[in-house]
Amino acid sequence: MATATRFAAVPRAGLFTPEHDELRDVIRQFVQRGLKPHAEEWESSGEFPVRDVFAQAGTVGVFGAKYQPEYGGTGPDLVADAVITEELALCGSGGVAAALGAHKDLGPYYVYRFGTEEQRRRYLVPAIAGERIGALAITEPTAGSDVGAIRTRAERSPGDGWRLTGTKTFITNGPIADFVVVAAKTDPAAGRSGISLFVVEAGTPGFSANRVDTVGWRTSHTGELVFEECEVEAGAILGDENRGFYHIMASFQWERIVMALSAVTAAQATLELAMAYARDRQAFGRPVSKFQVWRHRFADMATQIEAARSLSYHALRKVVAGEDAVREVSMAKWLATELDWRVADEALQVHGGYGYMMEYPVQRAWRDARLGPIGGGTTEVMKEIIGRSFGL
Repeated sequence: MATATRFAAVPRAGLFTPEHDELRDVIRQFVQRGLKPHAEEWESSGEFPVRDVFAQAGTVGVFGAKYQPEYGGTGPDLVADAVITEELALCGSGGVAAALGAHKDLGPYYVYRFGTEEQRRRYLVPAIAGERIGALAITEPTAGSDVGAIRTRAERSPGDGWRLTGTKTFITNGPIADFVVVAAKTDPAAGRSGISLFVVEAGTPGFSANRVDTVGWRTSHTGELVFEECEVEAGAILGDENRGFYHIMASFQWERIVMALSAVTAAQATLELAMAYARDRQAFGRPVSKFQVWRHRFADMATQIEAARSLSYHALRKVVAGEDAVREVSMAKWLATELDWRVADEALQVHGGYGYMMEYPVQRAWRDARLGPIGGGTTEVMKEIIGRSFGL
């Protein structure tokens, strides 16, 4: 198959230093040598060697960019973390990228932002090293994107501990996690102001996890978590009691910006896949008129990808500067994830019947991209946030 000509190197956009370029090279080598060559095998089996991959990722610094050296990190540097996100998106398996990304950006990051020093040492340090896997459990079967509507309860138990009861679903890394950050109602009468966060370790009595079958992200261990009078100690609470909703809202911005960056990178890779296929077909005598239609499609998609990248970098720039970026992050997440899905759909169409065959990787891009407009806050939620930001 013909080799696609890649787009120009990712623009510096006033964000990336030579050190970031060096980091990109390190992570790219890890992805291209340690992950991508195994993508087909892992996708076929629906599994990947979780502990080995996490350990290798920890060794090359995949998980440490947001944290100080005292915890085993190489930062804090949010731009470096964004570079890592972009490179992981090129590993060839959406599920593997999601597993590593969720660990990098969710459970352990919550421990860092809201945890005590003891909690950071207990959970964050081994998480950065890739020795322990973390997850974040907010979504529930009946709550969806509405965090304030969760039903999982946390009640005081004898000895100043807590007893958790409820169910979480669609939790990335849930079945393989060593610890999970769980949102629960500690004051049901207070609505969203009565939610707290807890760190629950795997193996705790009353806590179980089951993997669910997904359309895309086939290598991701996405799961349903059940808490049946699960007893945790008083020190399991993360952050301030009854402030969990606000901790979650403060953290959503980073989750959404990395989703946008990942989606832009994935869309670019999918477009290149489609163009490589088109070149092959042209070489075998595809009618010129047909190729002209493809060429215009490619022009449309390439332009939209660059627009989404610029918006995502603009949002990232504001986040790094500590500015209010809720509107821009929501715009970027909406635009980039929807675009990734549309590009994948167009790329599959370019492949014709072959695109619908499992042997061609474009079908995987098509299935993996569909989750983007749903996870991390749906497109509809993003539009609601954007509209409200204008006072509407």
